[in-house]
Amino acid sequence: MTFDSIVGHKQQKNILLRALNSQHVAHAYLFEGPDGVGKKMVAMDFVCAQLCQSKNGCGCCSACLKVESNNHPDIHLLAAEGQALKIDQIRKLQQDLSLRPMEANGKYCLIDGAEHLTTGAANALLKTLEEPQPGTILILLTNQPDKLLTTILSRCQRLSFSRLPKHNLAVILSSKLELDETQAKILASLSEGSFKKALGTNRELFLEKRRTLIQSLSALSAGSIIPTFSLADELEKDKEVLPDILDIFQAFFRDLLLLKHNRPEEELVNLDLIDCLQRQKNTTTTSLLLKLKALETARFHLQRNVNRRLALEVMLMRIAAA
Repeated sequence: MTFDSIVGHKQQKNILLRALNSQHVAHAYLFEGPDGVGKKMVAMDFVCAQLCQSKNGCGCCSACLKVESNNHPDIHLLAAEGQALKIDQIRKLQQDLSLRPMEANGKYCLIDGAEHLTTGAANALLKTLEEPQPGTILILLTNQPDKLLTTILSRCQRLSFSRLPKHNLAVILSSKLELDETQAKILASLSEGSFKKALGTNRELFLEKRRTLIQSLSALSAGSIIPTFSLADELEKDKEVLPDILDIFQAFFRDLLLLKHNRPEEELVNLDLIDCLQRQKNTTTTSLLLKLKALETARFHLQRNVNRRLALEVMLMRIAAA
């Protein structure tokens, strides 16, 4: 696979290609940006280009095939064990990097989710960054660079990755998933420029279950206690995708605000729910802002591990009463 096959990130790819062509590859990189936008794919193709017998990531030579199947002996992949990247993992990596390469001219390490480094692991890694082994290249991937030690940040060449533009993602999703234009736009909008979301389990949530969730939310009223508690129970069971469900609700209320201010329909997310949106177009701006505030308050509390069921019930009652 070559950089040309990766969608977007033109500036980042050009920087890496210039480093390869001039043979001035840094010993450590930090790829930072949202999850699912292609940081790891770019990192693997960057490494592949250096290992490739043709030096372009041909995808056909033995080195490229080993990279593609994740079994090249000179590539080391680290990720969190549980909730943390631990010091024992870094010490094991340091031992591996101290050995001679088995097939390549150097060794390569990708640390995925570098924000999960424990303090001890981060300090141990710092030693490797300060005194790198000749021919060793480390690439740290993170969506939260502010959680890394400043000393680690200062020893890496940083490349920032952004979400893919929604219209570009929609075109790609329409082709890859054989979606119609409306479905592709909805999925691209709710995926927030993330291939990981769009191509993963979120696809069913965003395209199919979304409609039912919005209909249940729209049916709530200030006195509908039993439906409110029933919806809270349903949401609690979907705890793994709860942040995405809140995004769905937020996008719906945002659409209503746009309609109230006579914005064109192509700016809406829920293009397939125009009739539902039109029926609620008379909802006041104050009411919509209160509903959005209830969502943000619930999101804040849920991120701090409060009682999930209680937080959802309070959120839905505030939305129904607004």
